[in-house]
Amino acid sequence: MADEETPETTEDEATEAVEEAVEASPAETPAAPEAPEAEAAGEAPAEPVVELTKAEKRAAAQHAEASKRPSRTPEERQAERVEERKRKAAQRRRRRVKEREQRKAATSESHEPTLSVHEPTTGRPKVRVGKVVSDKADQTITVRIEIARRHRRYEKIVRSTSTLHAHDAANDANEGDLVRVIESRPLSKTKRWRLVEVLERAK
Repeated sequence: MADEETPETTEDEATEAVEEAVEASPAETPAAPEAPEAEAAGEAPAEPVVELTKAEKRAAAQHAEASKRPSRTPEERQAERVEERKRKAAQRRRRRVKEREQRKAATSESHEPTLSVHEPTTGRPKVRVGKVVSDKADQTITVRIEIARRHRRYEKIVRSTSTLHAHDAANDANEGDLVRVIESRPLSKTKRWRLVEVLERAK
């Protein structure tokens, strides 16, 4: 009987030991993972912080500023736009007045007078010799100018003709005459030349 009781007691002791071990193990198991979590939490600040670009910083600042401002109605926004336009327009006016004054000062300092179209110029007027091809219009002759020049690259003589209208106040020149004309101020829509003399009469 004593031998039979001994195994029972040993079995009871074994179960109690296993239950104690099971009860102790859940308490110890969370302690083990807590250490790595604490280490991980401690390592997070040690990692390098990612730097924001200028555009991202500017966007964040604008967002923060917009969140601070109170919400506005569409009418208030329109009024702000109008005020901003008025401010910019006044700034433009001030700048233009300043630029105008600077230009005026620069022109007053320069001693060269501004020449109008009808004032006499210091340049030499062009002179051409040509043949009259028409004298039908009153006080106007049509002159054909023949030009022969050597080509710059190919050295060939290139001939070309051009026609112009010249003022003939006395209707002196006739068709076929060889005349000399000189450049003048605009006398009509097409006349920019004036008859100087008739070199050779038509036969």
